[in-house]
Amino acid sequence: METGQQAFRALSDPTRREILMLLRKEAMTIGAVAENFDMTRAAVKKHLTVLSDGGLITVQTRGRERLNSLNPLGMAPVLDWLSFFDGFWDDRLDALKTAIEKDKT
Repeated sequence: METGQQAFRALSDPTRREILMLLRKEAMTIGAVAENFDMTRAAVKKHLTVLSDGGLITVQTRGRERLNSLNPLGMAPVLDWLSFFDGFWDDRLDALKTAIEKDKT
């Protein structure tokens, strides 16, 4: 599966989005992430694996610990795809502005 597709797959789940919000503050072990959710460590590990496969987090091994960190560069495929629609919104907002200004006169 393409990295961009994997990133969208990772972002499609609200739990994974919440995990990303946690990791934006600091690197965390699986156990530390799991303390924030009502699920098993195994379930959290699966979510972290999907996030890693999508390039949204990196995993660094320190001794017996695996530290999970946010990878902001992993959002690049998502931002690139969304930026395609910038022109659409610019056109729509320009049309709205024109309509409002027309109504004022």
